Amino acid sequence: MDFTDLNGWLLKHDFAEKAAVYLAYTILTLELVLICIIGDLVIKKLILKLLKKIILGNKFKWDNIMWEHKVFHRLANLFPGIVVYIFAPMYGKTAGIIHRAASVYLLVAVAFIFSSLLNAVDSIYRHYPISNIRPIKGLLQVVKIVFYIIIGIVIVGTLMNQNPLILLGGIGAFAAVFSFVFKDSILGFIAGIQLTSNDLLRIGDWIEVPKAGADGYVIDITLNTVKVQNFDKTIVTLPAYTLVSDSFKNWRGMAESGGRRIKRAIYIDLSSICFCTPEMIEKFKKINHIREYMENKIQELDTYNKSISMEENLKINGRHMTNIGTFRAYIQQYLNNHPKLQKQMTIMVRQLPPGETGLPLEIYAFTNTTNWVEYENIQSDIFDHIMSIAEEFGLRLFQNPTGHDMKQISLK
Repeated sequence: MDFTDLNGWLLKHDFAEKAAVYLAYTILTLELVLICIIGDLVIKKLILKLLKKIILGNKFKWDNIMWEHKVFHRLANLFPGIVVYIFAPMYGKTAGIIHRAASVYLLVAVAFIFSSLLNAVDSIYRHYPISNIRPIKGLLQVVKIVFYIIIGIVIVGTLMNQNPLILLGGIGAFAAVFSFVFKDSILGFIAGIQLTSNDLLRIGDWIEVPKAGADGYVIDITLNTVKVQNFDKTIVTLPAYTLVSDSFKNWRGMAESGGRRIKRAIYIDLSSICFCTPEMIEKFKKINHIREYMENKIQELDTYNKSISMEENLKINGRHMTNIGTFRAYIQQYLNNHPKLQKQMTIMVRQLPPGETGLPLEIYAFTNTTNWVEYENIQSDIFDHIMSIAEEFGLRLFQNPTGHDMKQISLK
């Protein structure tokens, strides 16, 4: 029974004209509300529960993710709008208004469904390894924005009872405003394409951006932002275009190489450097790491000095072993035999230019692990050993005078 029939029936039963109209609208509305409530209860209490059992009971993962993102729940919300749209002609002259209201509701519901569906697609995609190399969250956000704009135009056209295509004709003027309002999003989207297409950034990469206080792992790449979780568990959000316009350090190469670099120096007191005495040479011959080195070096120097007929009392005329050179050779052999260093990568001990803090002796090597804790332990063990045996070579490590040093001087 539509509005006309119901209104006529009420008038026949001696209802006033206005009362009959209001009562007819009320009865039709209550009927629609009752149908919507019953249908909603059936869908959510029966159909969705049954669907949940089916989804959780099968071996597929994609439908579980869609359930978590409430895609099916959003689909259920279409039912009231569809019912109202179908029964709108019952309202007679006001059917057009009811149609437009139902259409707007359905368009908004479709927008929410589409948004949940894209979120589910992103979550499903993240289960594949390629998602770390080619994240699509930024692209999906652009699709969402475009879809929302189209839905918005269609809603305005529906409310105005105008063809949406007519409104789309003014999209050129709207584009200028759109580009100004969403400038950061547009720049971020372009920067995101550059970052992913050139493989500059992936989820899980360790990056450093000193200007922004970022030093940690990338946990998310969106349309216009990059989220970095620092090692102190703080979260830094960076505009994507700043990573393209400014420089940043990506440690991915280190992680993929399987080795992390040690590049640290100890400082030798220059006054402790000297030529090796016969006693020192005999002592150094007993050290396992440099036993062969000592034999070869002694023979090499003897051969050279004899070739130039060196005056024995003037060491300046020939070549002689030094404690710093022997110490450097020892460290080199110690590193070459260290079980936790990468032998396929550079292992080097070098002197840097001396300065006011003494002679820097730098160790340059790579550990066989990239784990931060293990790396620090390996590095510390190496330098513990090097600093503790420097005295065996007659060398002193440089250190600025401390209060203890001053106290010892005053006691003397």
